[in-house]
Amino acid sequence: MPGSPHPSAARRRRLLTLGAAALLATGPGATAALADTTAVPRDTIEVTDSRELKEALASASPGDTVQLADGTYSGTFRTTRAGTESEPVTLTGSADAVLKASGGYGLHLDGAGHWNLRGFTVTGGQKGIVMDGADGVHIDGVTVHDLDMEAVHWRNSSSDGSIRDSTIRDTGHDGRGMGEGVYVGSAGGTGDDGDRSDNILIADNTLGPGIGGENIDIKEGTSGARITGNTFDGSGLTGANYDDSWVDIKGNDVLVENNTGKNTTNNGYETHSQEDGWGCGTVFRGNHSDLRGATGDGRYAINVTHYDAASCPVTVAADNTVEGGRGLTNPGIPVED
Repeated sequence: MPGSPHPSAARRRRLLTLGAAALLATGPGATAALADTTAVPRDTIEVTDSRELKEALASASPGDTVQLADGTYSGTFRTTRAGTESEPVTLTGSADAVLKASGGYGLHLDGAGHWNLRGFTVTGGQKGIVMDGADGVHIDGVTVHDLDMEAVHWRNSSSDGSIRDSTIRDTGHDGRGMGEGVYVGSAGGTGDDGDRSDNILIADNTLGPGIGGENIDIKEGTSGARITGNTFDGSGLTGANYDDSWVDIKGNDVLVENNTGKNTTNNGYETHSQEDGWGCGTVFRGNHSDLRGATGDGRYAINVTHYDAASCPVTVAADNTVEGGRGLTNPGIPVED
């Protein structure tokens, strides 16, 4: 209606979620039961342009859904609004809803924990999706491509997140070998104020081609990452920062299971102890590595650079397989049945 107040350029649809008492109120006492029920408002915020998206990110509340219409959203986008574990905020759209940056971060969750990110595309700019101090961020079915640096980064103790069923390609365009696909933690992130980006699940994603660094980099100071069911393509490896494998693990207690990889310059997977007590406890199971064409000095499916059965164990199961290269793992590393 002309002249009606409009709280935001974005269109908000208010949904009422009724409690269990309302769901049970089907008999003669239904009216009384409904009277005792509290209606909890939830917003779906429909956005169609960059201004509306920035408004929605600045005002989202726990339980809200920000719905992206198809189209290009130019700019860099940031939110400090957190959801809760029971009521996360959701940002969702199709692959044709494209966040396109010309610098900076495509999407920055700065202290904004408990978000679900679904379906849309992030491209351009320095970095794609960055979590800072943001627990419980779950990424599902997104596409991230054509960036100067890394694609998806959990840092500053952003824990208990995940990325599933997503596609990452063509990163590291600035040529410095800093184009990791998924980056967990920070270099040197140990000590009392270290980066504890723990328990990150990386599952069923397609990483590569054209990733200008490791497909996945798990930094010291982090623990409990799970890397399962992914497809790796290392055709973008540059060697600029010792990137010569699909996955580089410097954190502790990482599971690497049922992944497949091709096109590496040297090894498939590597573990390193950048700092004492880190780079230990990784378990490798059911991975298939295609090392044909690799020319480095290792050429192992799994290259363990520091191993001690007591203080820094690594488990390599016999169900890992390899084509080409020099073998499943470097000498001195036991393979378990």
